[in-house]
Amino acid sequence: MAADALFFGAHPDDIELTSGGLAARLASHGHRVVLVDLTRGEGASRGVPEQRAREAAEAARILGVAERVNLGLADCGLSRHDRSQLALIVTCVRTHRPALVVAPDRDDAHPDHVEAHHLVSRACYLAGLARYPASGERHRPARLMYALYRGAARAQLVVDVTGVWEKRQAAIAAHASQFDPAAGPATYLTDPLFAVELEARARIWGASIGAAFGEGYRMCGPVPVADARSLLARVAGNDR
Repeated sequence: MAADALFFGAHPDDIELTSGGLAARLASHGHRVVLVDLTRGEGASRGVPEQRAREAAEAARILGVAERVNLGLADCGLSRHDRSQLALIVTCVRTHRPALVVAPDRDDAHPDHVEAHHLVSRACYLAGLARYPASGERHRPARLMYALYRGAARAQLVVDVTGVWEKRQAAIAAHASQFDPAAGPATYLTDPLFAVELEARARIWGASIGAAFGEGYRMCGPVPVADARSLLARVAGNDR
C-alpha cells in the first residue's frame, strides 16, 4: 500500500528526536505514514538490536503511524558511495511510493546522519529513473524535506507540534535503552541537560511561528503557492 509520507532515520530513535511531531500530526489527520530506520542501532553504547526493535515498534504505536520498517544496514557503516545501500533505499522508495519524504539534514556531527542525508537524497531522485537497477516501478516523491537537529536559524519551514508534543515526548521515552539513565552507561543522551536542550530547541522554533513547540525543516526545491492569500497570514512577533 502506498504511503503518503515516508520518514527516514539512520538509527531507531532519530525520527522521534527530529520529526516525530510531524509524523504524528500527519497520522492524526488520517494520512498513511511509514517510518524507515536504516540501521538497527547496534553500534550504540547502550541497548541491543532486539531491544531497540521493540522500543521502535512501541514508539511507532505511540505516534500512530501505519508502519515501521528497518533496512538492516550497518550502524556506523552508512556510505553514500555504497551502491548496494543506495539500491536498497531506492527499492524502499519505489515500494512505498510516498508523496513526501522526510530525511535527516546534512549538518550533523554523527557521520551516519550525514551519510543518511546523502543516501536518501540520491535515492529519491534515482527512484524516478526507469533504468536505475533496483526493484520496483519508478517513482519520484513530489516533496523532499530535511529534518533539522540543531540550527534554529536555518529552518525554512517550521511545523507547529504543540498539539502532539506529549505524544512526541512519549515516543522518545519509549527508547528507554537510550534515554533511561538506569539502563546502562552514561552518555550525552542520558544527561539531564539533553532533555532541556530538546525542549529549548522546540520552544525556539515554536516561538518563531507563534506556537509553544515547533520542529524545523529545510526544503529541497521551491514550495508552490496555489493560494496567494496564504502569504498574508500573520506570524506572532512579526509586528514588533
